[in-house]
Amino acid sequence: MFKKPLGSLKTSAPLRSSDRRKLKQRVVQLFPEIPPEDEQLVPDGLLSVKFNTHLEEPGIAYLAPNGDPLWFTMGKGSGDLIPTVYTLWKRPNLLPFLSTPAAVIPVLVGGADLMIPGVVQHAPSLRPDQLVSITQYYAGPGTKVGPPLAVGRMALASDDIREDGKKGKAVFVLHTWKDCLWELGTGGDVPEAIEIPGVGEKEGEDLEDRDSHEGDGAKPSNAPETITPAVDETPPETSNGTTLSPQEVTSLLRTSLLQSILTILSKLPPSSFPITATIFYSTYILPSRPSCSVPNPPTTPIDIKNSSHKSLTSFLKSAEKEGLLKLKDQKSTAKSKATDLVITGVFPQHVDVLAHQRYTTLKDVENKKARQEEREESERKKVKEMEIRECWKPWQGSVGFFQSAGESTSSLYTLAEIKALLNGYINSHNLVNPNDQSYINIDALLSSTLSSKTNTETLEFLKRDELARRLVDKMQAWYEISVESKEPMVKKGSLNPISVIVKIRQGRKASTLITNFEPYLLTADFLAEELRRICASATSVSPVQGKTSGMEVLVQGKQIQAVTELLVSKGVPKKWIESSDLSGKKK
Repeated sequence: MFKKPLGSLKTSAPLRSSDRRKLKQRVVQLFPEIPPEDEQLVPDGLLSVKFNTHLEEPGIAYLAPNGDPLWFTMGKGSGDLIPTVYTLWKRPNLLPFLSTPAAVIPVLVGGADLMIPGVVQHAPSLRPDQLVSITQYYAGPGTKVGPPLAVGRMALASDDIREDGKKGKAVFVLHTWKDCLWELGTGGDVPEAIEIPGVGEKEGEDLEDRDSHEGDGAKPSNAPETITPAVDETPPETSNGTTLSPQEVTSLLRTSLLQSILTILSKLPPSSFPITATIFYSTYILPSRPSCSVPNPPTTPIDIKNSSHKSLTSFLKSAEKEGLLKLKDQKSTAKSKATDLVITGVFPQHVDVLAHQRYTTLKDVENKKARQEEREESERKKVKEMEIRECWKPWQGSVGFFQSAGESTSSLYTLAEIKALLNGYINSHNLVNPNDQSYINIDALLSSTLSSKTNTETLEFLKRDELARRLVDKMQAWYEISVESKEPMVKKGSLNPISVIVKIRQGRKASTLITNFEPYLLTADFLAEELRRICASATSVSPVQGKTSGMEVLVQGKQIQAVTELLVSKGVPKKWIESSDLSGKKK
């Protein structure tokens, strides 16, 4: 539902006290396990924002003061109140859960629904249309369950999931970790796996105990059902969160083959065949692998060497036996007796291809990145960058040098002009050191120009660049900023880059601070309003602490990329933007 950016996103507005109380009453009525005094899920300062999905479905999101979406509704009117992944991280037991292997999570994030073969465990007595959370399955003994990574509605009753050979959808997914609704918030690391009470007959009973009850035919009624996922339907789980077994790699490659047949190969004209096995593998199967990361990503490369087949020929012949494609041996060359395996056709009407749910692939991510780069390049061409010129004026000790060189002492000089003037003086006075031409002999004028009351060292020679640097240090800094259709602005002083820093404020909340933007003809109010709209987060303006002048703009969340893109769109050259993340976490 939120796999694409939200459209018609309105500016977030604080909820009135009366509306907040009504929302809180509604939350407590829908989820009685939440105590009325709990302020965590309906905090003071709650914001609301209206939006439309890419399918033009209207909705309302309720955001915490830091910008994290906590609840949302869909459709016209009040709609059902649905908790987000951020809310479920605070209250993991708020909804009954289903668990699925780690490799299925990227498919869900890509916009697919959860299929029945992808369900490993589920809470008992689930009803059709009931709200549920989807977690990552953790293999092994114990009662650990991964944090909720998706929210959805049951497509059928949980009793139907256990039927042998049952296929189809188990959960209609509404919202996932890393989708466009989740991206409105501050992000953050996925929580650790948690202990779920009431898994066994007694709180804390582990899976081994539960298995022993099953052997006696006395499975507790409140224990989650455990199902063996079908290997040929969905990507498998990771065995320990870090590695994949050969069978699991094979399943992922098979899923990638289904994706490529459904989305690409079925649309190729017959003249595109035959395709050699190696080209088929590298051009269609590998780019169709799932792209999204998971909380515990596998380290095993998903390639044919790590699969149970070990060879591409074996993998393709297995797919031919299933009726997914057609193979043929043909001679490599007219003179050679060796043969190459080629694919002469695929079967897009195969039942597994028709039942396959599309997901975001590595190729999709590459194409998206390329399109984004093209858009950025197009925007850069549209926006005329500011012309920023650093320059210096003769001042105090450097005045005598410019007078002796016959140059104006009231003009501004760029670094290139200063170096050219200095080179002319060196050549006219034969100051190049005959023993080492990279050094310049220091005559009386240069010595008096570079000397100071605090530094009385006697200089005999210096390198050209060092000589230029020391001369510039003796001059007065100025800068000139030219914007299209406006008179150039010339000011005294050094020009510092715009600072964009992510810091942790108010406990564990990350915020982005922007300072030193005034010299670039930008105002605090303008930046605050634009960032509030772009980031759908709260913003504020205040004086820079510890300084007599200058304002700072604060926007909730880690927004370095959004701020940088806004500044570049307003003509600020990227080299004049300095960013850093001081939050102690990855961006």
